Amino acid sequence: MSEYSFLKPFTFKHQAIQLKNRIVIPPMTTRLSFEDGTVTSDEIRYYQERAGGVGLFITGTANVNPLGKGFEGELSVADDRFIPGLSKLAAAMKTGGTKAILQIFSAGRMSSSKILRGEQPVSASAVAALRPGYETPRALTTAEIDATILDFGQAVRRAILAGFDGVELHGANTYLIQQFFSPHSNRRTDGWGGDRDKRMRFPLAVVHEAEKVIAATTDQPFLLGYRISPEELEDPGITLDDTLALIDALKTTKIDYLHVSQSDVWRTSLRHPDNPAIVNEVIRDHVAGAFPIIVVGDVKTPADAEKAAKAFDLVAIGHELIREPHWVQKVLAHDEKAIRYQIAPDDLDELGIAPTFLDFIESISGGAKGVPLTTAQPDKH
Repeated sequence: MSEYSFLKPFTFKHQAIQLKNRIVIPPMTTRLSFEDGTVTSDEIRYYQERAGGVGLFITGTANVNPLGKGFEGELSVADDRFIPGLSKLAAAMKTGGTKAILQIFSAGRMSSSKILRGEQPVSASAVAALRPGYETPRALTTAEIDATILDFGQAVRRAILAGFDGVELHGANTYLIQQFFSPHSNRRTDGWGGDRDKRMRFPLAVVHEAEKVIAATTDQPFLLGYRISPEELEDPGITLDDTLALIDALKTTKIDYLHVSQSDVWRTSLRHPDNPAIVNEVIRDHVAGAFPIIVVGDVKTPADAEKAAKAFDLVAIGHELIREPHWVQKVLAHDEKAIRYQIAPDDLDELGIAPTFLDFIESISGGAKGVPLTTAQPDKH
């Protein structure tokens, strides 16, 4: 056995759930679901291929109601009719003792009337995202806010019934939960907006609803995670001080882990580039052991993972696990030289990377160079 610390088992502080190692596959968009959000056989195959090695596996995000859909090919947990497919997905992800988490969200303003089949996107306020092509959403009514919170709770119930080991509330990446916390997207003047404490109200209401549903639905250990983006570049936008205040509030809840969404584990502040402090280290020190944190971003090699594991609780490996589903197994077998860091075009079918998935990977990773493929792809134009 290798002496890597990331291969050691990990037990959660408040749940009798043990991971066989400290490596996590983070939520990544695959765009493999049917148009209505139903799980497909291709999706099950993709997830099962990557299960068994890692300790924890988190799905790509699933919408909690129809207005929460953010992109085509997205999972849905918005109705009981999705439970059978989600059950198959959970079972596939739990292959070989891996624990399976369903990430749930509403996209809010990060959607479009085309994706929503003619419906206007919704958000905390009628403020468009500062990105090309995004529409101005309409502000959710008070009744709709209450209903959305209940929708998150029902999504948690369905995740339990489907056999997942937990859920992750997606409060990051500019989606609806974050939109309520952000001073850019939340300009409300009622009880759901205003100062920082009021902007925190919706995220905390979702957490408390999840807690209530877990307690009412199962007596088995079930993880409740929360994902954050520490800062926003918008002005006004979420600052690191805002995030630390949210963390203080989360310490009073029953969440089992905090997942910090960043493109680099060792990133410094986006808003204050002259500040040399590592954001994840600031967050870790502020959490002060209240719950474990998952870090993610640009972890590829065993050396990368070990460096992160020495500083943080759990280490997520994203794009590299797309390229190399058996990363952990090859480390365990002392066969690190066999780890695949590039994809050949002929590998795509074996890896379960459908054309829609490949297009998405390229769109968020700087084109074909970001995948990376070993040979140039045919010109699509």
